[in-house]
Amino acid sequence: MDFLRYLDPEFLIATLGLSGIFAIVFAESGLFFGFFLPGDSLLFTAGLLASEGYFSVWVLWVGCMLFAVLGDSVGYAFGKKIGPKLFTREDSLFFHKRHVLRTQKFYERHGKKTIILARFVPIVRTFAPILAGVGQMEYRVFLTYNCLGGALWSTLLIFLGFGLGHAIPGVERYLAPIVLCIIGFSFLPIFFEYWRGRRSTDPKMPNSKV
Repeated sequence: MDFLRYLDPEFLIATLGLSGIFAIVFAESGLFFGFFLPGDSLLFTAGLLASEGYFSVWVLWVGCMLFAVLGDSVGYAFGKKIGPKLFTREDSLFFHKRHVLRTQKFYERHGKKTIILARFVPIVRTFAPILAGVGQMEYRVFLTYNCLGGALWSTLLIFLGFGLGHAIPGVERYLAPIVLCIIGFSFLPIFFEYWRGRRSTDPKMPNSKV
């Protein structure tokens, strides 16, 4: 599909450059319409390309941390402003209520540390700061977890790509399967939460709640 081509990390980086990477990180971190944008795979690919001299890994690293934190802060402000209206909003092309409800369940399970954990979970990453605002989390607490999560996420993925680029000659030839593995691993928490939910409500499954 042509549409998926425009979401390919290599295509986005080649077309938009560093400023585009920062814009995508910002949008995916806290703008509710950014949930479909690549995050984990984008940072890994950018780190890999930085190892080949496309741009400075340090500028990439600091910029991604900064825009990740800024994106989450905008999402928090948005959630704080609209509050409960988010749960009555009709589904549209860029908004699906099920994503909000999924993130809410993630919050119920992990509490405040969701702000950090959500960084590594697609979709949840986008809606977690919005729900933090909806729930009126104290901004000082939110900002602390936000900075920690943004730093961990950016550092791990960028330097994973950067390190592999230096350690394995020609690793870019295996970029597609590596990116697919990263995407698969990042979605595992969502599938696990879904499975837990089905198990707890299905009376036919062992250990389910009745």
